[in-house]
Amino acid sequence: MIARALPVCQDAFLYNPSVKTWDVIIIGAGIIGLSLAISLRKQGLRVLVVERGEPGREASYAAAGMLAPGGTETPPALRSLAAESARMYPEFVHELQDESGMKVDFREQGTILLSSNSDFPTAAEALSLDDLHSFEPELAIERICSQNLRAVLMDERSVDPRLLTAAAIKAARHREVDISSGTEVKCVLVSGDRAIGVQTERTSYSAETVVNCAGAWAGTVPPHQFPVRPVKGQMLAVVQGPALRHVVRSDKVYVVPRSDGRLVIGSTLENADYNKDINVNTIQSLFQAAVELLPGLEKSKKHDAWAGLRPGTPDHLPILGETSTRKYFAASGHYRDGILLAPITADAMTSVILDRTLGFDLANFSPLRFE
Repeated sequence: MIARALPVCQDAFLYNPSVKTWDVIIIGAGIIGLSLAISLRKQGLRVLVVERGEPGREASYAAAGMLAPGGTETPPALRSLAAESARMYPEFVHELQDESGMKVDFREQGTILLSSNSDFPTAAEALSLDDLHSFEPELAIERICSQNLRAVLMDERSVDPRLLTAAAIKAARHREVDISSGTEVKCVLVSGDRAIGVQTERTSYSAETVVNCAGAWAGTVPPHQFPVRPVKGQMLAVVQGPALRHVVRSDKVYVVPRSDGRLVIGSTLENADYNKDINVNTIQSLFQAAVELLPGLEKSKKHDAWAGLRPGTPDHLPILGETSTRKYFAASGHYRDGILLAPITADAMTSVILDRTLGFDLANFSPLRFE
């Protein structure tokens, strides 16, 4: 029989059957997809993760890694979920490190927030100038005074997202999660009213359940066009800069220390479609904004610069739950909080997929709000 070309998504299993099947296929190998894959494997499910590029190299790789659940920029509807995820983080990190044999640079020194805005979180601890100098001697105290900036200490943590994601990949493989990389999912295959697998550029895969964790690309996978858009963020890292213990954030810039001596400086919010090009002037502006806070940065050496694409939604809330197609779920649209929300997303979505009682109401995050 002569094989004929097929329209994408139309009865693909009749012509290109998979030898192996899975219980769950996850689209996207960022920290959200990997964390969910590990959680589902703990429940005994066979899991395949399908990634369009290299696992862990998109938004997760580009993030700064600040775990800030109580910030004023966090939508009110998201704060309880974010706070619970932050509470889960130490154990989440411990398990990944234990299963991968890797360290992920989990830091608990806190965040110093400098702002002219008086709308600080209630849990913030006000800092005097003497406190500020004691905590971070390299800060430009006189300049902070001249700009009438108030300082508070936030009980927040940070993590190196690149190490975290690398550990998640290793832990997933340790638990025998299958990962297919370098192949883009063209659509979710549907039979009747339910998902039955995915069609990629090269083949098709069969599963009883499909979860879209494709980040900024979540809206490009038929049959559901989720309103997820890429929001570009440019960042840089420097070495041989001033010693810094805390994360430092202002209204213009943030500086995140790593335990290896790097300082990560960010970030922009740009609507640039899927363009991840670096603009030299933008990077320089970020650097100068950081120098205003930490003059010692002037003598540092630029180590790297990059851009990532955050998955934004119209209401700035993630998309979590089952779609109108049975057994097709979404866990995407985490915007700036993907690293922070990984533990609670994995836990909550595992409960949703297995039809177990949830400790949280996910109604505000349902995919159905966009259908």
